[in-house]
Amino acid sequence: MNHQHLPDLDWSALKYESLASRPSKVDMAQMGQLARPGASFADFLATLPNQLGGKNLRALITTLAKAHKEGHRILAAAGGHVIKTGCGPYLADWIRKGILQGLALNGAASIHDLELALVGHTSEDVGPRLHNGTFGFAHETSELFAQACSEARSRNQGLGQCLARIAAENAGSAGRNVSVLVAAHETGMPLTIHVAVGTDITHMTPKLDGADLGAATLTDFRRLCQSVAGLQNGVWLNLGSAVVMPEVFLKAVAIAHNLGYELNGMTTANLDFQQQYRGLVNVLQRPGSQGIGLTGHHEILIPLLHLAVIEEIARIPG
Repeated sequence: MNHQHLPDLDWSALKYESLASRPSKVDMAQMGQLARPGASFADFLATLPNQLGGKNLRALITTLAKAHKEGHRILAAAGGHVIKTGCGPYLADWIRKGILQGLALNGAASIHDLELALVGHTSEDVGPRLHNGTFGFAHETSELFAQACSEARSRNQGLGQCLARIAAENAGSAGRNVSVLVAAHETGMPLTIHVAVGTDITHMTPKLDGADLGAATLTDFRRLCQSVAGLQNGVWLNLGSAVVMPEVFLKAVAIAHNLGYELNGMTTANLDFQQQYRGLVNVLQRPGSQGIGLTGHHEILIPLLHLAVIEEIARIPG
């Protein structure tokens, strides 16, 4: 390569423009405002910067409240981390207030919620318990899960319906009000459970029949497809599931389109502490008219969204 004939740049010929007239992506309308001490929750939300996460949070609050007021379906899916980080009470309250018309759980979420309903605690320290052979062998958890699968198959019902009934029948005073299973049973809201075989501690008991498990969770998948087919102008919330629930949702959307159901105007949202491939593509990009992503801790985002939506619904006339 010849390095002897590089151009001699004329630095004095550089062209500048006025900063005042230069196009910019951020202006004063997007700045955050200082919230006054003692401000209301709604006033605090109004002070958030009008960009990125702040803008997306406001958009999702408005969309959920509008969908509820106009009678459109709002469905949510949740992974296990959402329940074990203490967010079940917010979803249970939405269920009891009629804001959610359906909730889909992966296997881990259903197990954490069942344990909370039964005894008021959940989630093991896996490392040491794995090595001493005790991890995943809680008697009540495995017994009641296997019972739910058996009853679901024999009654031609879904796993979610049966496990919710069993949770309500056996719930202790500490866990009853925080359990989404109990809330679903008490209100009659459809709750479905979507199991990947071999992923959950409840699959380790010899009392679990594979045919029961398969029939129970397949029934729930078909029930979820019925709900998703009615999501025109509605909202799908994916809360903290990186793989199973985004995949389940995509298949349900495929079935709805194959059968000729319109999903126009559907908003999808993905809330997780990392935006990963399936949440971005299968939830936000492929299925809906509008996709809203919020990245952060479940134990911060979900409580914020819970109260903000309730207050926004109260402010909308009619």
